[in-house]
Amino acid sequence: AGNRYSDLTQITPENIKNLKVAWIYNSDTTAIHNTWKSIQCQPLVINGVLYGTSPEIDLFALDAATGEELWKFKPSRGNEKFNNNRGVMYWEKGTDKRILFTAGSFLYAIDATTGLAIRTFGTDGRVDLHTGLDNGMDHDVKLLSVVSSSPGVIFKNTLILGSAVSEAGDAAPGHIRAFDVITGKLNWVFHTIPQPGETGYETWPKDAYKKIGGANNWSGMSLDEKRGIVYLGTGSPASDFYGGDRHGKNLFANCILALNAETGKLKWYYQTIYHDLWDRDLSNPPNLTTISYNGRAVDVVVQTTKDGQIYVLDRDNGTSLFPVEERAVPTNGVPGELPFPVQKYPLKPEPFTIQEFSEDAITNISPESHDYVKKILDETGVKRHHKFSPPNTQAKLLFGYGGGAEWGGSAIDPDGVLYFNSNHNVSIIQITSVKDRDKELSGVSAGKALYLRNCSACHGQEKEGTSEFPNLRNIRERRTEQSIKAVVKTGAGRMPSFQHLSKDELDALVKFVLNNKTNNEKNDHIDLASRKKTVPYDPPYTTKTWKQIMDKDNYPGVKPPWGTLNALDLSTGEYLWRVPLGEYEALTRKGVPVTGTENFGGPLVTASGLIF
Repeated sequence: AGNRYSDLTQITPENIKNLKVAWIYNSDTTAIHNTWKSIQCQPLVINGVLYGTSPEIDLFALDAATGEELWKFKPSRGNEKFNNNRGVMYWEKGTDKRILFTAGSFLYAIDATTGLAIRTFGTDGRVDLHTGLDNGMDHDVKLLSVVSSSPGVIFKNTLILGSAVSEAGDAAPGHIRAFDVITGKLNWVFHTIPQPGETGYETWPKDAYKKIGGANNWSGMSLDEKRGIVYLGTGSPASDFYGGDRHGKNLFANCILALNAETGKLKWYYQTIYHDLWDRDLSNPPNLTTISYNGRAVDVVVQTTKDGQIYVLDRDNGTSLFPVEERAVPTNGVPGELPFPVQKYPLKPEPFTIQEFSEDAITNISPESHDYVKKILDETGVKRHHKFSPPNTQAKLLFGYGGGAEWGGSAIDPDGVLYFNSNHNVSIIQITSVKDRDKELSGVSAGKALYLRNCSACHGQEKEGTSEFPNLRNIRERRTEQSIKAVVKTGAGRMPSFQHLSKDELDALVKFVLNNKTNNEKNDHIDLASRKKTVPYDPPYTTKTWKQIMDKDNYPGVKPPWGTLNALDLSTGEYLWRVPLGEYEALTRKGVPVTGTENFGGPLVTASGLIF
């Protein structure tokens, strides 16, 4: 049920102070220094053996008592992106014991005892994650990036899996697939972007499925074994901030879905965002629990969201236990855009993150920080903004990009109390037409043009980086030319791959990135306009500015707390408590009350009354 609850009681509030390190396992010393990756894997412990993955997505097995490595499996590495890995799957029948996990664009089956690939699974022990995505397409989906950052679930002999895809015009479709856990054979496909004759096809323009991608489940799923139902949340359609070519509600993007685990048939859906223009993916796996509601026991599915909402739905029919209104929202989009005129507003539980922004919400940790942020907002023309204001060619505020709730998920105890961590931040988003952008780029070097087109939305127009994306100004001190090229081609972590770049374009881009000066010299010219389109969809608008609002010292630009840990009674929809999570010691020393920090990873609650 994904509830992250342990009934163990050995560690208590009284003795936790006595904990000490039992062992340390270094999964990969080279990865620590040479990549931006980290271990995000939530390991499994089965019969005293711990299974997890390294930053390089090598699978390992350890003696959980001693930390001794029992075996390590290194997946083959091609040109595909290697995403972060957040977990592995275990299946057994008799003496056949398997670890199933994803690395790059493949699903692997590994013998849990020996660490060797099971060659009878798929082709030589692995299945291509592009499998089942090409039906009805008129382009080659194998040219598109398809990986999986979160583990799937296994019901009997059926493994159900989501995917992580691009969020731009080169996005593959985010269909949900199921594979036979023994053979690797494709069992079923649920089209998250419906095809002709399927429910939801009418919520898109005709044949949208042929060019629009995304609507994928990258955040994980939960299984009700008794019902034989898998529950999951989907993300936004591509591209993130422009939907002029996908008018309508866009089912089954931004949906909580209930699917028959054996057949993939839709049981019910609940859409949280209509026609998403704000990248409000459902960013964590739903929780399954039973609560007391109006004097009766109700099996529910609980979903927290990036924009600070909590949905508590009946597990059998997807109806909300608490009232939800639909209200009119702003519709002033760019030419060609038709923002959906209404959106959902849960009345209970109350939102746990900022929903609107005004000057009252600016940071108050010091007068200097307040004035610095206010100046940014004044210069960009951002005053008071609604969280459903559509992105435009003028700067707008973007709520919940880094959570709200994030991929670490939530915990629930047997009393029906939901525990979850949350981030509190606001970003600036500005889009521009591709025509206007190309005019601006016509007078700069090819390298700079490629950087501004492909990289600046995350890393900044001057390579300055943000709180979420690295500063590239001194990248030569941390990376070689070859390692930069490898990351650009394959992607890493949240960074997409840029396999569409030619060799000359890649050379020009990396040359610019390695040069700390930002110049406008028209050198190493490449005719970018003549490049053949290799992606299924080329949006007419693209991101120009996208960065979190920070103060002069790189602290969040909104009032603290910036990160919280929360406890909610699911039976009543009322918060029991909310406290700052995390601390900036430098601010505490200055007398600033504990602010909380940005936090990812989720809580685990124990029967002894502890939250880890």
